[in-house]
Amino acid sequence: MNKFIWISLSLIILVGITFIVVSFTSKDIESPEYKVLKTIDDVELRLYPKMIVAKTSLTDKSFENQGSNGFRTIANYIFGGNEKNQKIAMTAPVVMEMSDSATMYFVMPKQYKKEELPNPSSKNVRIVEEEPKTLAVVSYGGYSSDKKIEKHQKELMKVLVKNQIKTKGSFMYMGYNAPWDVINRRNEVAIEIVLD
Repeated sequence: MNKFIWISLSLIILVGITFIVVSFTSKDIESPEYKVLKTIDDVELRLYPKMIVAKTSLTDKSFENQGSNGFRTIANYIFGGNEKNQKIAMTAPVVMEMSDSATMYFVMPKQYKKEELPNPSSKNVRIVEEEPKTLAVVSYGGYSSDKKIEKHQKELMKVLVKNQIKTKGSFMYMGYNAPWDVINRRNEVAIEIVLD
């Protein structure tokens, strides 16, 4: 009888944990809308509209060194680290611009105009408008690392060079998942392109 109680209790706990994990991973998180202009091999050419973002500067362009720090800085803003202590919904992806003057940003929910957003409490967070842009994007799964990002940057550039597509600026890493999402992870590497 005692064994039956432990098995039943274990099953209840397992079902509970599964329910919690599924509820976190299946949340309907807003992402920017974009239009796919063309697909070449595994690369999508996407047109993104103007977006309002909360952005922070990073000390270097290494995802492994700066990803967590940048994320925490901006997450603090949307979790109430602003002049109104206002919580702002999380969106995806988190974008890391991988230039020598590296930055990270969250896109603000589309319901907000720039002037409606509260001022950040931290001087390390700025609210800015990103102009419309066309990006070449390659997607991949799993957890990211500097090595994986570099591998996909090379794959992306190979397709762009082969198709004589000009680029502008530096690469971006876009991550769509919370750290506890183990399955169906979505990552992207992108770069702005110039279309004739």
